[in-house]
Amino acid sequence: MKLSFNVASATGSESITVDITTCIVAGWAGRDLAAIEHHIEELAEIGVPRPSAVPLYYRIASNQLSQEPEVEVVGDGSSGEAEVFVFSQGGEMLVSLASDHTDRKLESHSVALSKQLCVKPVATDAWRYADVADHWDELVLRSWIEENGTKVLYQEGTLATLRHPSDLIQGHFAQSTIPEHAGMTCGTVNAIGGIRPSPSFEMELFDPKRERSIRHRYTLKILPEIA
Repeated sequence: MKLSFNVASATGSESITVDITTCIVAGWAGRDLAAIEHHIEELAEIGVPRPSAVPLYYRIASNQLSQEPEVEVVGDGSSGEAEVFVFSQGGEMLVSLASDHTDRKLESHSVALSKQLCVKPVATDAWRYADVADHWDELVLRSWIEENGTKVLYQEGTLATLRHPSDLIQGHFAQSTIPEHAGMTCGTVNAIGGIRPSPSFEMELFDPKRERSIRHRYTLKILPEIA
């Protein structure tokens, strides 16, 4: 799947196109075992079975990646999760933002299938990893949902709560840098008030040192569930 990004750096910006042929969702990717357990219990409340190991790596069809502002989903039981998205271009690792949008009804049957079923929205901006490497743990993930017509904060936390992407990359690819044509989402922070659906999802990766953000918003077009 070809994705286009505007890559910002201290020296300016450039537009690039990358062809992602391998997409991995790293699940249960927290550093703090207590936080992982909290997320496991959070999902258990909606019937999701405990993982067999942490972290787990889910292979997603690369054609599920989308930078469109509207995505189609089947039924009204899905929801988003803000995650860092890492990939490489010309031997350099880059950082963006994606939503691990997941069908929560199907999740109680199969986490892998529930993730595969849904499009994974991806932002159109990116940063060079080298520009944020020295303050990686200070970066903040946030997301907002829509409830009763009001924008509500849904997630907020620093990347210090999540495994470092180099650890996740090593765990799956057995190397410290992500291969060309591969993309990986790197875990999420807890939902405030529990996991729930929303007709729209807005997410942000905020860099407090450079005072800049990557943001993306998408809305859902809900398709009927036909028995």
